[in-house]
Amino acid sequence: MSPWSNAILILAVAAAPGLARADVFSFTDANGVEHYSNVPSDSRYKLLVATPSDLVAPKEKGPSINWLARSAQYDGVIRGAAKDATIQAALVRAVIVVESGFNPRAVSKKGAIGLMQLQPATAKRYGVKNIYDPEQNVRAGAHYLSDLLVRFDSNLELALAAYNAGEEAVERYGRHVPPFRETLAYVPSVMKVYQRLMDQAHAS
Repeated sequence: MSPWSNAILILAVAAAPGLARADVFSFTDANGVEHYSNVPSDSRYKLLVATPSDLVAPKEKGPSINWLARSAQYDGVIRGAAKDATIQAALVRAVIVVESGFNPRAVSKKGAIGLMQLQPATAKRYGVKNIYDPEQNVRAGAHYLSDLLVRFDSNLELALAAYNAGEEAVERYGRHVPPFRETLAYVPSVMKVYQRLMDQAHAS
């Protein structure tokens, strides 16, 4: 299993029942090993990603599904989408972790859907026929990220802000991260996960 898979799977340990995902905490031990959990049992754990307050998911029949534990099944989809969009696969994974916690059925109160939480208008713009289909959702999200990076001159923070708040919002605030509470939390959350995944890959 690849280093990023280990990192994502560790995120799933002791997932809270009934939630699409849970807050993610992390710390680096004396040997340089990254530890992730949503149930921090060690005082060294620090909050890495907070659960989106508006994320909901369809009620599942039977036991709650731990979507983070199933993240590895999307490895090929993510690699392929990232390659086609000429962006880092780790960036796509980081966005998915923060956006949906790898729940392909996740829906936000604002109407964003699927692994990469696409708005229906964005999905249509990128030719998506079934927004819940993981491959279509991830490919569209990856291409959208790529286009945002081009639009904002490879400034990752602005691209992520635009992914969350919309391109027009970033432009309206003079090409700065909009001062929206959600966006101000979202950008560093994705950046943290992205950096951790990149560090894991480089350490392998």
